[in-house]
Amino acid sequence: MSNPYGIALQPAPEFRFDDWLANVESDDGLLRLADIEEPFVYLYNFQSWCPGCHSHGFPTMKAVKDHLEATGRGHLVRFVAVQTVFEGHGTNTKAAALESVARHGLSDIALGHDAGSRPTIMTDYRTGGTPWTVLIGPGPDRIVLDDGFRLDAKDIVDLIEQHSPASASK
Repeated sequence: MSNPYGIALQPAPEFRFDDWLANVESDDGLLRLADIEEPFVYLYNFQSWCPGCHSHGFPTMKAVKDHLEATGRGHLVRFVAVQTVFEGHGTNTKAAALESVARHGLSDIALGHDAGSRPTIMTDYRTGGTPWTVLIGPGPDRIVLDDGFRLDAKDIVDLIEQHSPASASK
């Protein structure tokens, strides 16, 4: 999968945190990449107190999700948001994470909370803070395209549509 941003692609590591707050259907309450059936995972890392997360990151995710659903291709992507709390622990709470996704009309997506001096998702995905979007996929050789503020909704939709496996069409 080539990308217009010149970012190195790499295997996507499995999630290593256990705090999933919403829309995870497994028996143990954990979301694992290995269990996700959609060919792509749109992984959005945010903090509730981050202005750029609310002005850019959430609106971009919502625009991609709305476009794919409106065009009958919502089945191509599993949308996941993770509050990666590396500062402001008293403000970036689980309740604030739930409020953030609701505020942007995204209460139906999987939501995680990864907190610590350096959350595992930040280490594993080498994120540069928040907002940070990671597009994972397609297929078993999952690869990563990561970004701070450079991705826009149209580019993400184009990447998904260009690299969707033929078997993903319904």
